[in-house]
Amino acid sequence: MIIPILASIPSPPINDFHIGPLRVTFYGIFIMAGVIIAWFVTRNRWAARGGDVVVAERIVVRVVAFGFLGARLAYVSTHLARFEGDWWKVIAIWEGGLALFGGLTAGAIVMYIYTKKWGVSFPDFLDSVAPAVPFAQAMGRLGNYFNQELFGTPTALPWGLQIDPEFRPPEYIDFESFHPTFLYEAVWNVGLGFFIIWVGNRYSSMRGRLVGVYFLGYGFIRFLMELIRTDTTFRFAGLSRNGWVSIGVMILGAIVIWSKRLKVGEDRYSLARSGS
Repeated sequence: MIIPILASIPSPPINDFHIGPLRVTFYGIFIMAGVIIAWFVTRNRWAARGGDVVVAERIVVRVVAFGFLGARLAYVSTHLARFEGDWWKVIAIWEGGLALFGGLTAGAIVMYIYTKKWGVSFPDFLDSVAPAVPFAQAMGRLGNYFNQELFGTPTALPWGLQIDPEFRPPEYIDFESFHPTFLYEAVWNVGLGFFIIWVGNRYSSMRGRLVGVYFLGYGFIRFLMELIRTDTTFRFAGLSRNGWVSIGVMILGAIVIWSKRLKVGEDRYSLARSGS
């Protein structure tokens, strides 16, 4: 008889620790690690294209700041009941609660504004950022493990995730193991990041359109995960709000990939110009 190596993934024993009076959460550590990875990847890819690294760093700092703000506001707006009586927790992002699509939207808007302000090519900068985003997302998703959140429906698969009773949805209170949807997404995102890099290196014609590969790839995995996630607060025709958004993101990705380059005139296209 073959003894299974893995019966299930255990719940994390802790989700934080203290350094003196300072409370440090593993979720926050993984989020910060994701930001650092995204900054490193974007910076190196931009420098490899001959872009001004100083200007790129200015843009990334603003994109990250407004991205977090957009992600938190989007989450709070769809989970108002969670904060009734504890409105101060609206700022408690260390407890989890970031809506990715809200962060991506806010970050993209800010990126467009500042690339225009500082004379940076928006399509080329998107190419530099495209693989960095899924790498950062993968790290953030690992942080969800320590908060015991963003898991799926019950499963008896050997990689099922054990969830403590206080974190289980009421309708699944008697089940012990669930699909680790955040882990599925994290693994996919790592592969997606490397795939985007490969596409960019292999097909020069995709220059200025790599973000479309990200949209299509991430929209696909997110759509699948939304079919089994248990934390949705709204459904229409059986599909969650983010499920519908995922469909829109995939359509946008397909349009970008099969459209002409996201700029007008090759001879008028410049990588970056420093400015104030």
